[in-house]
Amino acid sequence: MKVVLTLIKRNIKLFFKDKGMFLTALITPAILLVLYATFLSNVYRDSFTMNFPQGIPVPEDIIDGLVGGQLISSLLAVSCITVAFCSNFLMVQDRANGTIKDLRIAPISTSVLSLSYYVATLISTLLICFTATVICLVYVAAIGWYMSALDVLLLFLDVIILVFFGTALSSLINFFLSTQGQISAVGTIISAGYGFICGAYMPISSFSDGLQKVISFLPGTYGTSLFRNHAMDGALKALGEEGIPNEVIDGLRDAVDCNIYFFDTKVEPYVMYIVLFVSIALLVGGYILLNVFRKKDK
Repeated sequence: MKVVLTLIKRNIKLFFKDKGMFLTALITPAILLVLYATFLSNVYRDSFTMNFPQGIPVPEDIIDGLVGGQLISSLLAVSCITVAFCSNFLMVQDRANGTIKDLRIAPISTSVLSLSYYVATLISTLLICFTATVICLVYVAAIGWYMSALDVLLLFLDVIILVFFGTALSSLINFFLSTQGQISAVGTIISAGYGFICGAYMPISSFSDGLQKVISFLPGTYGTSLFRNHAMDGALKALGEEGIPNEVIDGLRDAVDCNIYFFDTKVEPYVMYIVLFVSIALLVGGYILLNVFRKKDK
C-alpha cells in the first residue's frame, strides 16, 4: 500500500510539474469557456428566443440562465474527458522515455504500476475539473443564476462520474500507446472529435435520425444530457412560472438534449446513471484484463 501511495504522489507531482501536460489540460476548459461565451452565446440565445410564443415576454435574465446553463454543460461534458486524457499521458511518456523500465527493475508489480497511474490520473483530473466547475458556476452567477443547491450538488456528482468514465476510457486507449507521436495524434482526435459525438458542440437533436440512433449507444451522450438537466433545469422551470406553455418547454428540453431518446424511447436520468456506471465498470475491467495478460506474457 505504501508503494502505491508513493507512486501516486510521484505521478501527480510529475503531471503538475510538466508544463506541457498541465497547461494543455488546464487551458482546455478556459479556452472552451471563452470561445463559448464569445461566439456561441448569441447563437444559443437566438435559438431559445425563436422557440418562444409571440406575445409572451420572457425576462432576459431567464434567457441568460438558459444560455449559461447550456454553455457550462457543454464545457464540462468535454473537459472531463479531454483533461483525463491529458492527465493520463504521463503513463505513455514514461514508456516513451524509458522511465517505465527503471520502475520495473524495482520490485514493483505491474498491477501496482497500473493502479498508481489510474488513481493519479483520477485525482489530477478531478482537481482540474472541480476548478473548472467553480469557474463555470461563477460565470453563471454573473449572467443569470437559476440553479438550486441540489442542482449544484448533482453537477459536481456528474463531474465525478464523467471523470471516472474519462479516466477509465483514457487508461484503456493509452494502454496501447508508446510514443510522443501517438500521444499527439490521440490528443488531437479526442479534443476535436469527442465534443461532437457526445452532443456538446452541437445538440444531438440537430443530427440526422440515423446518426442520432448511433450516438445513442455512446455513454458520453448521457453524461452530456445529465449536465444539461442539472445546469438548465432551474431556468426551464422559471419559464413555466412566466406562463410559457409546457409544450414549448418540452420542445426546448428536446432541442438542447435534456431529453435523450433511445430509438424513440425517452431515457430517464436514472437510466443514464446506470449506463455510465456500467460503462465505467466495463472499461475498468478491460484495463485490468489487459494488464493481467501483459503480466502473463512477460
